[in-house]
Amino acid sequence: MNRKERRAANKRRDSTSRPGAPGFGSALISIADLAAQASRSYGVGRFNEAQEICRQILAREPAHVQSLNLLGLMAQGHGDHRAAVKMFVKAIAADEVNAACHYNAGNSYQALGNRTKAAAHFSKTFALGVEDRAVAFILQSPAIVSYIGRIAVKWPLPVTNVELFGTESVAALASDIFLRCAMETTTLANMQLEMLLGYARAELLRLAGRQGSDDGDIDADIIGFACALARQCFINEYVYAQTEAESQLAGELRDRLLRDLASGAAIAPLTLAVVAAYFPLHALPAADALLRRDWPAPVAGLLKVQLREPFEEMAERSAITALTAIENSVSVEVMRQYEENPYPRWTVNPLTAFVADQARGKIALTAERQAKLDILIAGCGTGSHAIQIAQVYPNARLLAVDISMTSLAYARRKTRELGLRNIEYAQADILELGSIDRTFDSIESVGVLHHLAEPMAGWRVLVPLLRPGGTMRIGLYSDLARRVIVEARARIAARGYRATAEDIRRCRQDIFREAEQWKPLIGAKDFYSMSGCRDLLFNIMEHRLTIPEIAAFLNDHGLSFTGFEPFDDPTVIEKFRKQFPGTANEASLDQWHRFEIEHPETFWDMYVFTVGKNTH
Repeated sequence: MNRKERRAANKRRDSTSRPGAPGFGSALISIADLAAQASRSYGVGRFNEAQEICRQILAREPAHVQSLNLLGLMAQGHGDHRAAVKMFVKAIAADEVNAACHYNAGNSYQALGNRTKAAAHFSKTFALGVEDRAVAFILQSPAIVSYIGRIAVKWPLPVTNVELFGTESVAALASDIFLRCAMETTTLANMQLEMLLGYARAELLRLAGRQGSDDGDIDADIIGFACALARQCFINEYVYAQTEAESQLAGELRDRLLRDLASGAAIAPLTLAVVAAYFPLHALPAADALLRRDWPAPVAGLLKVQLREPFEEMAERSAITALTAIENSVSVEVMRQYEENPYPRWTVNPLTAFVADQARGKIALTAERQAKLDILIAGCGTGSHAIQIAQVYPNARLLAVDISMTSLAYARRKTRELGLRNIEYAQADILELGSIDRTFDSIESVGVLHHLAEPMAGWRVLVPLLRPGGTMRIGLYSDLARRVIVEARARIAARGYRATAEDIRRCRQDIFREAEQWKPLIGAKDFYSMSGCRDLLFNIMEHRLTIPEIAAFLNDHGLSFTGFEPFDDPTVIEKFRKQFPGTANEASLDQWHRFEIEHPETFWDMYVFTVGKNTH
C-alpha cells in the first residue's frame, strides 16, 4: 500500500482533530462549518463559546464525534474526568476506530485511577496506528521530562540511579500506563527516552538482584512496568547499551532463574521480567517449562511475545516452500544477515482502522480493488508490506518471496493472526525468479534490489515477469540522499566495528556522543533496533543509485515512469513547482534529477516510484 492510499485510509481517522471552516449561530450553517468554529474557539481559549457551538451541533446530530470529543477535552481540561469519560465513550460508540478518542479516554481513565480501562483504550490507540506519535505523547509527561533533564545535566557522563530516581526508584515511570502500552507495542525511537529506559532497566536489575523467590514487597505496577520494558527490549532486539557490571549482574540473575527453573523452585515475576529485559526467553534452555506455570497477567503477556510466538514461528518454517536455489555468494551473505536479524520486527497492523471502516461500508470497495490480480512481492521481509497489499486487494492472489526463512516465518505468523488467506509465502532469490514460469499484473520490490550483488540484474529478472500493461512499484536508495550513510559506514569501517550485537551497541553510543554530527541517523527510526541499525549502517551489501541511472534502465526495458509516491513533506511538491514555474512535470525524471541536486535530502528514505510496462 503506497503513501497516498495510506493517507486516504487515515483521512477520516485524523479529521476529528483537524476540523476547519467559519461561522455559527444558525441552523442554516453547516455542521462542518460549526465544527470548524468550535475548534477555532477552543484553540484560542474561548471555551464557553466552543461548548455552546458543540451543543448546537449535538442538538442536530447527537452522535457527532468531533463535538463529543471536544466537549470531553474541555471537561478534561477542567479536571472533570468523569464528565470527560462520558463524552469520549459516546464518541467511541459512534466511531469505534477513532484513535484520538481512545487516547483521550485513556488519559481520563488513568486520572480516575481506572488502570484497566486506561490500558484498554491506550492499547486500542496503538492498534489504530499512532505509533509515530507515541514518543511525542510520552514526552508530555512532566516526570519523564524531569528525568531526561537530570540525565542531560551530566551527559555524556553517567548518572547514578540515586541521582536519577531518588528514593522512589521507578515508581513514577511504572505508574505511566501510556508509557507501558507504548513499550509493549512499538519501538520508541528517541535518544533521550532510550537513555532513560536504559537506566530504568538497570534499576530494575538492582531491585531483582536483592529479591528472593517472592515479590511480596514489590508493587504490582513495578512488575507490570518491568514486563513492558522487557517487551520493548525484545522489540528492539536488545539494542540498549549496558555496562560490564550490569551485564555480569544480568548474567547472574539469568543463571539463578535457570537453576530455579530446573529444580522446580518458585520464580519471582520480577526476576523473570528483568531477565527477559536482557535476554530473549525463547533462547534460554528448557524455557518452555515457564509456560506450564501460573503467572500474573503482565507476565503471561510477556511469555506470549517472547516464548509462544517465537515457538509458533519455528513451527511455521516447515510449511515454507523453497521456490528457487540460493547460490549467489552475496545473496548467501545477505540471507545470513536477515536470518540473524529479521527486519523489521513490526507488531501492529497499520490498516486496522481501514479494514474496520471497509467492513462497515464507510470505505467503498472499488472495481480496481475487487479485481482478481496476480501480485508478486519480491522481497517481502517480515510481511508488513504484503499484508497491507492483501488487505487493500482482498481478491488478489499474492506471491510474497524473501531470501530469509526467519523473516518468512514471522510473516506467516502475522498473516495467520490476521486471518488473511490470499498470500503465498516462499523462499527465493530474486536473481533466480526467472525460473518460476509465472507472470503477474503487479510487482512490488521496495528496499530490496539495492542489497543484491547487481541491482540492475535483479530488476532485469523482474521485467519479463510483469504482464504487458502491468505496473511495478520499486524502491531504491538515492546516492545523493545517503551521503551521511556513506560517511557513517566509512567511520564504522575505520574504527573496526563488526556487525555483532556488542559492536552495534558500542557504535550507537559513539554516535550518540557525537549527536550534532549525526542528526539524520539519530532521527531515523531504524537506528533504534538491532535489525534496523544493522540494515541501516552495517548491511553486507548496499548500492545507491541516481535518477539518470533509473531513467536509463526504464528506457532500455520498455517501462514508463508514472511518478514518485506522495511525499510526507507537502513542501516538496511546492518547491518542485517553484523550481520549474509553468513547466513543472511530476512525471519528468529529468526535472526530478535537477530538483534533487538542489535538494539532496528529498529522497532520504529512498526513491519509491511506480512504472508501467508498455503494451508494445
